[in-house]
Amino acid sequence: MAIVDVDDFAALRHALWPNDSVAEHREELVKALAAPARCINLIARWQGGTAAGFAEASIRHDYVNGCHTSPVGFLEGIYVDPHYRRAGVASQLVLAVEDWVRRNNCTELASDAALDNDQSHGMHDALGFIETQRVVYFRKALL
Repeated sequence: MAIVDVDDFAALRHALWPNDSVAEHREELVKALAAPARCINLIARWQGGTAAGFAEASIRHDYVNGCHTSPVGFLEGIYVDPHYRRAGVASQLVLAVEDWVRRNNCTELASDAALDNDQSHGMHDALGFIETQRVVYFRKALL
């Protein structure tokens, strides 16, 4: 991935996860690219080279909710710029992730989404994912 890809990728990541700065996303990407066996980072470009979306996946060896095997491919993040949605970008990204997951000897691809993110739920459904469970996490600070 060229530096311009890292910059475009970081901007797309920031659109999906705005709590971190573009610079923080860029730093994470540089680290991820240094360990290509652990994860895959894909950027989709539209005609003319515009960054249209991205997908990130990893191989998880811990328990993954709803899965029956280990290790499992995990779609850590996927985002398509609103201008390019419903044009097959997410589908192509997920197909590429699936190929990578299979090459890593996994038979399942998992993902997650926030409980209230109905748009993501619909995308996952359209891409062939099956909802396995809903979870609410809790935390208690111990001072």
